[in-house]
Amino acid sequence: MTEVSDREPPRRRVPGPARPARPDPRRRTGPGARPAPRPVPARAGAAARTIRLGSPRPRLRMISLALTLTLVAFVVRLLQVQAVDASTYTAKADLNRYVGRTLAAERGEITDRDGVELATSVDAYDITADPTLFTQKATGIPDAPEQAAAFLAPMIGQDTATLAKRLRTPRTRYVLLAHRQTPQAWNQIKDLRSTLAAKARTDRTTVNVLAGVLAEPTTKRVYPNSELAAGILGWVNADGKGGGGIEQLLNEELAGRDGKIRYAQSGGRLVPTAGSAETPAVAGSDVELTIDRDIQWAAQNAISEQVRASKADRGYVVVQDTRTGQILAMANSPGFDPNDLSRASSSALGNAALQDAYEPGSTAKLMSMAAVLQENVATPLTHVTVPNRLHRGDRLFQDDVDHATWYLTLNGVLAKSSNIGTILATGQLGRTQDEANRVLYSYLRRFGIGSPSGLGFPGETPGILAPPAKWSTSQAFTIPFGQGFSINALQAASVYSTIANGGVRVAPTLVRGTKGPDGRFTPTPKPEETRVVSDRTAKTLAQMLESVVDDGQGTGAKARIPGYRVAGKTGTANRVDPATGKYRGYTSSFAGFAPADKPRVTVYCAIQNATKGSYYGGEICGPIFKQVMEFALKTLQVPPTGADPAKLPVTFTP
Repeated sequence: MTEVSDREPPRRRVPGPARPARPDPRRRTGPGARPAPRPVPARAGAAARTIRLGSPRPRLRMISLALTLTLVAFVVRLLQVQAVDASTYTAKADLNRYVGRTLAAERGEITDRDGVELATSVDAYDITADPTLFTQKATGIPDAPEQAAAFLAPMIGQDTATLAKRLRTPRTRYVLLAHRQTPQAWNQIKDLRSTLAAKARTDRTTVNVLAGVLAEPTTKRVYPNSELAAGILGWVNADGKGGGGIEQLLNEELAGRDGKIRYAQSGGRLVPTAGSAETPAVAGSDVELTIDRDIQWAAQNAISEQVRASKADRGYVVVQDTRTGQILAMANSPGFDPNDLSRASSSALGNAALQDAYEPGSTAKLMSMAAVLQENVATPLTHVTVPNRLHRGDRLFQDDVDHATWYLTLNGVLAKSSNIGTILATGQLGRTQDEANRVLYSYLRRFGIGSPSGLGFPGETPGILAPPAKWSTSQAFTIPFGQGFSINALQAASVYSTIANGGVRVAPTLVRGTKGPDGRFTPTPKPEETRVVSDRTAKTLAQMLESVVDDGQGTGAKARIPGYRVAGKTGTANRVDPATGKYRGYTSSFAGFAPADKPRVTVYCAIQNATKGSYYGGEICGPIFKQVMEFALKTLQVPPTGADPAKLPVTFTP
């Protein structure tokens, strides 16, 4: 029996009658209209098709994946910027945001022994500019740098073309136009800049071509006394460092220590709310010299006048305190103005009194006499017969003046400055000439010849003194009277100060001490002292030197000072021309101290190559010695001793 299912059989879709087609509103009707297309009859037995939309899920998955990858890339980059490379980007940001500038330390002053300013620093400005503010894009005119340069050139002393070139410097926002200009110069620039800005606001055809000119505060070294003591002081170069003299010797103490400031900026202006860091500058120490400004002026004035009158190459004067070794004055002529080195002659720069090496001549006979007396081979009264000529070695020696045979005491040999008498006296220092040479050499070294003075001054010469084994045949006889070796002016002065100080050499000093930023004064160490000859020998030599000045037969009469006992010695030496290395002209000199019986001051003077008038040391340097010594004694308030001179005999009767 067949089971009948309760399910109904599926119905077949029977196509219904065709619906009449709706008229297309866009189709034209009426005459001339296109006939409607015929309906395509359905294929017999074909089922009707259904159009279905595609699934959106694959597309959404692709878009989601792309967005996810993009977000991951951003996150990775963000982590790299904020975590991995954070310090690098912070530094780059700070580089543009923060500006660092050096805070220049105030340079210490240089004063004389009484605190009078010889070198000081004053406010100044470095004139700078931003070249981007001078372009045609920024100003609207093509020649803004040239216009600005024309305004600035006369105010800061620069060339117009050079300034214009700097203002056109590409790819920079900073150029230096002029170093260390005075506040007056900067005020002049500011006033003109303000005037141009005011005109630009009212007149659109006017351009403020100085808008990009700026200034940085600094200091400028000033020497209030111009040329006075310039050889001692030196100068400060464009980098703010000492270029010579004390400025160079004590640059570290004078310069102090620069500071630094770092601040946030925007548009070239300080952002006050942003953090800043500052390391303050430490001011330099003040330096107090041993020189006396007034004595320095007297020495410099006297030597300058004589160099001009004699039409000489140069000259120097050294004044020294005989008891302490302190230098009271050291003057050179010609000199220079450290305020304006552009006008200085290269030959005048430096300190010639320390840097020139020359043969001293007869002023060096004092050392020969010191050796003779200290070795007890003669006394001031020893008879010395001086012929007209003396043959020694390969030369025939003579004195400066032609004369018959002189009958002189040893004192007379010094008073009349006899070369022949000095050769005869020093010949007694040894049983042989070689032995005598060694003894004389040892005394020259004790007096400091051939050694640095101890000042450590830039460019100072120790002089030239060969060991006796290298002396030529002629040097063995010329060195005793001051030819054949060389010294500087300070060494010559120190020889006489040694005798004035009882035979004890005190190393020369030029600096008394320094005063730090805290106001504490630190004196320089006590100078080294060396016994050269005995006190007795020194006093005897002082009496012999008086004969040079006071005795009518002496060569130093023009150095006499009324009321004072003066000890001194003249010198006239053949001079080696530094340009050719050959003898040409003379070195004229005078050295001495006063009061002779209670010494306080030593004065040494030398003039190189006098070409007008006399060239004898007693004639042209004796008056300078007198002028400077008189001034120094009055300045230091040194009274005359009132004692009578020894009056040692100059000649003897054969």
